[in-house]
Amino acid sequence: MAERPETATGGTAGDGAGVPPGVLDAGLLGAELGERATLVQFSTAFCQPCRATRRVLDDVAALVPGVRHVEIDAEAHLGLVRAVGVERTPTVLILDGRGRIALRATGAPRKAEVLAGLAQAL
Repeated sequence: MAERPETATGGTAGDGAGVPPGVLDAGLLGAELGERATLVQFSTAFCQPCRATRRVLDDVAALVPGVRHVEIDAEAHLGLVRAVGVERTPTVLILDGRGRIALRATGAPRKAEVLAGLAQAL
């Protein structure tokens, strides 16, 4: 069942120390992973495209059973940002059910692009 996105704020998500390459877990994200996939969005407070990205990822998570949207405040979690190589916001990672990074994109995605990416990851 799709769930509302969780926002990792200061003190919730891990600092990224010891992040295995290409794998993220609930402890690092500060939120549970989706059963089938997780849409991880790195955002900042004043990022206009991040708002549009949030809406798209919310819609997709509501459409696809077992998919969760987790939003990470990039400014509050610099260690995690560095560990996964986020250089700009929004950055979206599509994780498979085990937390492995299946796809990465920067900029505001269209719904069709996210659905296609999920199809590849599932």
